[in-house]
Amino acid sequence: MKRAPGWVAGAACLAVVAAACGGSSEPLTEDDARERLTEQVADIGWVENLQTRSATVEFDTPDLADTLPPIDEYPIVVTPPPGTEVVAEIFVSTEKSGEGTDGWMVDVAESFNAGGATLSDGRTAGVAIRSIPSGTGYSYIAAGRDLPDGFSPSNQLWVEMAAVETAFTEISPSLVPNVAGLVLRTETADEVRAAYGEVTAATLIEATIAGDVVTGYTDPFASSTGLNLLVTVLDSFAEGDQSRLLAPDVASVFEEFQRRVPFVALTTLQLRESVEREGGTLDAFVMEWQTFTSTASLQDGFEFVPFGIRHDNPLYAVGEADAGAVETLELLAAFTDGSDAQNLAAEYGFDPPEYESAFVAPPGETLIGAQQLWKERKDGGRPLAAVFVTDVSGSMSGTRIQSVQQALLSARGFVSPDAKVGMVEFSDVTSKRLPLAEFDLNQQARFVAAVEDMEAAGGTAMYDGILLGLDMLLAERDANPDTKILLLVLSDGATVDGLDFNDVSRTVEGLNIPIYTVGFEADLDELDRLTSLVESANINASEDNVEFQLSALFNAGI
Repeated sequence: MKRAPGWVAGAACLAVVAAACGGSSEPLTEDDARERLTEQVADIGWVENLQTRSATVEFDTPDLADTLPPIDEYPIVVTPPPGTEVVAEIFVSTEKSGEGTDGWMVDVAESFNAGGATLSDGRTAGVAIRSIPSGTGYSYIAAGRDLPDGFSPSNQLWVEMAAVETAFTEISPSLVPNVAGLVLRTETADEVRAAYGEVTAATLIEATIAGDVVTGYTDPFASSTGLNLLVTVLDSFAEGDQSRLLAPDVASVFEEFQRRVPFVALTTLQLRESVEREGGTLDAFVMEWQTFTSTASLQDGFEFVPFGIRHDNPLYAVGEADAGAVETLELLAAFTDGSDAQNLAAEYGFDPPEYESAFVAPPGETLIGAQQLWKERKDGGRPLAAVFVTDVSGSMSGTRIQSVQQALLSARGFVSPDAKVGMVEFSDVTSKRLPLAEFDLNQQARFVAAVEDMEAAGGTAMYDGILLGLDMLLAERDANPDTKILLLVLSDGATVDGLDFNDVSRTVEGLNIPIYTVGFEADLDELDRLTSLVESANINASEDNVEFQLSALFNAGI
């Protein structure tokens, strides 16, 4: 079992191959990386162009629902034949509405539509499947936006939350079986057994608090497994008393738990890569059984430990759904219960081990409160410092830079006033626009003005901007060692000027500072290479959804 050394920076270093780094495969020590950073920042020729104008700042309470993109950002992946008289649209979670082994509902719905179903009144019926993450589908439904006829998230928790504002009618408690679990290396599991007697969710939570196991999980505002683990952890601290899930003493213990969690990821892929890669920070991470059993690299040397509420993919009718749509959903549920559909489910990995949880989904209001508690306590009481590194090159001109501006202005409302925020801009020249300062009224006014004054022109020296941002964050950490620091890069990833990946990769790797990237129709391979150096994530955004993506990131307190 490993411990996360020096996690004040937010991540631990990872070894990368020599071909990617342009040199030795051995990572730099943090001291060597800092020395190299100082030299590189001195050489890039950055300028201090501090924002002096202050803008008027509005203090409306931010609402994430206001930033939701057009629903078409989440595609309809199955449509019924032309002329179908009753069509029921269903929001379906992505692990069963994607491609390949993630496409079970796609295949089943296409077969259902091809079968020519008819309602009791003789009308023809079919379904339209919209592929959308469970948490995002919940956001649309809770906001009363673009309501579907049916909702099939990964687990019941999202339904309980959405039911606070919207009526639901159960069609099926389970379309296809699945469970959430913690995945850990076999040697880690053996050490836990030796120290704690058995490997269960409860002993892994205990081992995490003790510092014996380093556990990572996904954002509970977006991820079904992340939300499930959050509630499971709170339930453990409340000793099974759901009335105490949000009690002050439970919140205090949860904060201690969070101090032992190196980072909360946006995707399970990010977590999986950390465990698989030698030298990664994590001993254990969350994943659904269907994904685990379909991932070849995890079939040898890893164990899966179920936890929390089952992920049995319920199906509900949403709101005051039309009677014909409800009957269509009932016909689909009966069709999915057939042997052909269930055999296909097992083939695609929906064949979890026997697991009956005593855990019952808490009321929706409690779940919403748990998310808020996580947002407030996820940093374990540590202050946060973040630097925005923004691409203002010519390739970002027009509607693209306007989308960035709107996204930053919206995200501002979700940043805690206690956090420290700075800003760097880059084109072919890198500029420090805002020094790191507490995000009080004055800093917010300068931040808004800097965003309003952005103009896109010139080349793209992304890595120069990244190095300057890292230098600013390290100075802040020197002054306040307990600070959690992160860098957020907004770019199309098309670097053509200044330093390149090979110049900076070992520096970034050795500094251990997480770099989150938001790419606009970007060179995703370039941004993925960057975020893989330290455990962080790359968000692929479009002009239509970048406002929601960035606001959601800061709403969750990332």
